[in-house]
Amino acid sequence: MCRNIKMLFNFNPPVTEDEIRAASLQFVRKVSGFNKPSKGNEAAFLTAVEEIAAVSARLLASLETNAPPRSREEEAAKAKARNAVRFGARD
Repeated sequence: MCRNIKMLFNFNPPVTEDEIRAASLQFVRKVSGFNKPSKGNEAAFLTAVEEIAAVSARLLASLETNAPPRSREEEAAKAKARNAVRFGARD
């Protein structure tokens, strides 16, 4: 999985449309191999981003859990700790 795509389910406050779209954009970039598509591919690229964002929003709205909501700050701290182990501490 692309490391830039972040988990979006079960956060407090809930995920925003911008966060869903950003994850969808990263997914389409990964699948297509384009960071920025050519003019000829731009319409298909943007359509894919919007369709994936819509499907993702429906998925997130339909999921259920009994787990307590995650904190963005705690998840960011965990990610920072994982990166420190993986890449070494940076000052």
